Amino acid sequence: MLEKKTIEYEKAVLIGVMNRTQNEEKVTEYLDELEFLTYTAGGEVSKRFVQRIDLPNPKTYIGSGKMLEVEAYVVENNIGTVIFDDELTPGQQRNIERQLKCKILDRTSLILDIFAQRAQTSYARTQVELAQYEYLLPRLTGLWTHLERQKGGIGMRGPGETEIETDRRIVRDRISLLKKKLLKVDKQMETQRGNRGALVRVALVGYTNVGKSTLMNVISKSEVFAENKLFATLDTTVRKVVVGNLPFLLTDTVGFIRKLPTQLVESFKSTLDEVREADLLLHVVDISHPNFEDHIDSVNKILSEIKSNDKRTIMVFNKIDQFSHDTIDEDDLITEKTSKHFTIDEWKNTWMQRVGDNSIFISALNKENLDEFRKRIYDEVRDIHVTRFPYNNFLYPENLDEY
Repeated sequence: MLEKKTIEYEKAVLIGVMNRTQNEEKVTEYLDELEFLTYTAGGEVSKRFVQRIDLPNPKTYIGSGKMLEVEAYVVENNIGTVIFDDELTPGQQRNIERQLKCKILDRTSLILDIFAQRAQTSYARTQVELAQYEYLLPRLTGLWTHLERQKGGIGMRGPGETEIETDRRIVRDRISLLKKKLLKVDKQMETQRGNRGALVRVALVGYTNVGKSTLMNVISKSEVFAENKLFATLDTTVRKVVVGNLPFLLTDTVGFIRKLPTQLVESFKSTLDEVREADLLLHVVDISHPNFEDHIDSVNKILSEIKSNDKRTIMVFNKIDQFSHDTIDEDDLITEKTSKHFTIDEWKNTWMQRVGDNSIFISALNKENLDEFRKRIYDEVRDIHVTRFPYNNFLYPENLDEY
């Protein structure tokens, strides 16, 4: 009988800071997300450290006292990786490595590592490689000795393992080569988008892990990879979908996240071009997440950065089957009611009321309210189509289930 193979996770420690812009609740939320990122990358969080500090220590980011506390825990528990929630400067990273004598990552390098794992196509791998090189370039001095000591695992995938002997000049040459390669592919993809004809283009956007790929599978009846991990989808997927008698193109895009590395925004320019050229955006939101409003703000911020915030948008509040809210006992006269106590109906009477018809509540996994969702999409796409082709009207079908 074959023994069941057990997955070994790297033991990691997380470090976050509280300051004027990040209170305790916000730091806890960020570290929850960082823990999910660590799990997605193949790590297991042993402990979290949080320090209240107004300005980061220029040498070690956190104070010397807290650093000694972290060092004691790392040594005692044989911790191989320490992950900071904010981006470290090259100098800070080298100083911390020197003291803790283990692998030091920040949020940016962790996200880059997950992208390196998830990239399946040659194009996605090239995009990730470019982002990694641009991140590593200012960190080359301390990286080589670091990699000699710790090989493999989280944060060590991609160019770091194979290019240890390179110097800055070779890395810059590689960056230049990758940019030329991406430029060539970008032109090819631009031609492909131009060859798709005059079909209305609809793009799924949203925070990572909100169910975009699951929704794509349900609508287009295709098999797009979907998993309950962050950044399950990296490659843009485009499908021709027909609702009623009306065809349109549906695009699944890479998920957004707070503190998204600028290197990734730039290297995934082509992926974001799908969003820029879309006629209609379906902004998918995980309403079961306690901080979904922050997720909406993060996505809107990135949409603004790529000049796509003024497009037609339908808010798709997904995962209503997993939604739950806090309750207050009738005898409890102390607890004040907050948004955490809102039911879905109460949420609908908040700022969501201003969104009006441009919002819909569904469960892509359990296929709840999908008929209403299809009709809403149909109406919007038909309106765009009629505007574009006023002499080619579509009649609304009696049954939208047949498509």
